[in-house]
Amino acid sequence: MNNGGSISQPGLAFRRRTLQITISLAILTTVSACQREEPAKTTAPQATTADASRPTANPLRNAYFGELHLHTSWSFDAYAFQNTLTDPDAAYRYAKGEEIRHVNGEMIKRNTPLDFAAVTDHAEYMGVAQLFVDQNSPLYQKPVAAKLRSPDPAEGKQAYLELSGAIAGLSKPDPDLVDAEVVGGVWKRVQEFAAQHNAPGKFTTFIAFEWTSTPDFNNLHRNVIFAGTTVPELPISSMDSQRPEDLWTYIEQARGKGSDVIAIPHNANISNGLMFQTTDSDGKPFTREFAQRKLDVEVLQEIIQLKGASETAPSLAPNDEFADFEIYQFQLGTGKQLAEKPTSFIREAYKSGLELQQTLGVNPFKFGIVSGSDSHDGTAAPEDNNFNGGHGAMDKDPTARLTVKEPLADKTKFSAAGLTGVWAEENTRESIFAAFKRKETYGTSGTFIRVRFFGGWNFPADLTESPEWVKTAYDQGVAMGGNLAKPGDSKAPTFAVSAIKDPKSGNLDRIQIVKGWLDAKGKTHEKVYDVALSNGRAVDAKTGKAPAVGNTVDVKTASFTNNIGAAQLATVWTDPDFDASLNAFYYARVIEIPTPRWTTFDAVKLGIKAPEPATLQERAWTSPIWYTP
Repeated sequence: MNNGGSISQPGLAFRRRTLQITISLAILTTVSACQREEPAKTTAPQATTADASRPTANPLRNAYFGELHLHTSWSFDAYAFQNTLTDPDAAYRYAKGEEIRHVNGEMIKRNTPLDFAAVTDHAEYMGVAQLFVDQNSPLYQKPVAAKLRSPDPAEGKQAYLELSGAIAGLSKPDPDLVDAEVVGGVWKRVQEFAAQHNAPGKFTTFIAFEWTSTPDFNNLHRNVIFAGTTVPELPISSMDSQRPEDLWTYIEQARGKGSDVIAIPHNANISNGLMFQTTDSDGKPFTREFAQRKLDVEVLQEIIQLKGASETAPSLAPNDEFADFEIYQFQLGTGKQLAEKPTSFIREAYKSGLELQQTLGVNPFKFGIVSGSDSHDGTAAPEDNNFNGGHGAMDKDPTARLTVKEPLADKTKFSAAGLTGVWAEENTRESIFAAFKRKETYGTSGTFIRVRFFGGWNFPADLTESPEWVKTAYDQGVAMGGNLAKPGDSKAPTFAVSAIKDPKSGNLDRIQIVKGWLDAKGKTHEKVYDVALSNGRAVDAKTGKAPAVGNTVDVKTASFTNNIGAAQLATVWTDPDFDASLNAFYYARVIEIPTPRWTTFDAVKLGIKAPEPATLQERAWTSPIWYTP
């Protein structure tokens, strides 16, 4: 275990070569004429200045929505999927609500623009695909380059497997492809594009990359997000090290040189149990020091993206009627079905964290929640009724998604991605990153639900009915991501929660609070409480369940009506099962009424029967509030 050791800069473990490659915008954005329809850009972007009309900061904070997991053609796998069109500039423009050309040739646009975004192209082979198509580059002659340039998707997939083999640790990377001169030039351009599109008060960008550790094709990926413009000379690649501890060292060293930076793990669901194991990379049990390092660096965790949700699974939460949501359990690169291992899911990690808190005095799994898309088309957080896929030619249109069979991926199992919500004073890097650090964040399955969640000891039962309730909640309690300390008496905590629907999506079905706790014998438990229900429904005293909200979806037309559910729900809830001596966590989950799934919209376009499930109930998950005696 590298426990704070040195990783040298600027080389890291990159092999320096003398390839005489000049990284320029022309090289990075030019591809063969037969592959690209849009003209290459030839001038460097300029950083924008703050607008004089920048909105006044709100001390009670606003909800901002954004994307923290996005790939463009500068990621080697995206190019292998035949996404040759979207560079970071196009990705940011799409996130802001502008039209861009998709890999399917059509002009596409978001239904609702975002407030912030981070392009997280893979550090592994960053920008190399662009050199594979430049005839003046020595890399043009590489056999893998010829495969990547081929119009045959099968050739592109073969190139992807060859390159990803080194990332998975199955082979050594070609030194020419990981040259520090090459990667450094691309990394500089990544920063310049982020600067170009960052407009304080209007749209926020973050300099970022993905560290793609994939030992034996198991997912341990992290997105690395920087607060500002002070960043290391190079990103760290998983070909430098597959070990999360070495990524933490990179981040710790960057912080020591003035960078504020965090890592966001994602897709625990396809980690094959590795993401939340309680041993380090050498198989040794967590120590207090190790747990503290992890807690300090991995502040947030992604709960859903194109490759499914990581909250929980039906086999792990048999009493949770909403556990079977966007389950994707297929190994990267192999298509192998994965078991629903407890150490692959967030709720189980939260429970495991309570145990580690008890034994180590530190909870390494005390992370907040975000969501992302992991789109490799440069199209941030696709929407179910506006879904364009996320893997290039493989799922570029309804025909490819629903009727073309793939040996390694059932494309109907892909989700339509997710969205991160934050509560921040203003739409700026400083304010939003501060929200990341304090974990006042939540994830959605793509919907723009606005949810607030507070915990305290003295909230009145009618708190959420007051116009000043948010100020009171901040003054007298803690927001999502916070910690409750026992005030010295035995009364139970109260939680104030409010949710407002996405104006362009379904009404709200219910608000739930999910509780986990560690009993006196060291055993963990969980329970889901329905705390606010629409349409006057109530929880059945015998079954402990609420009746279903209903379903207005017409599968044949991919339509629904909002004549059930509620536009807004709010309540104050007191834990009826509270034991002041036991560690616990609480998070809110907001559920919409059923709406058509993206597969149903596609099926209607093709005139075929929609695959099951034809509907889904979009949702939001807040960061928890923890109670520690």
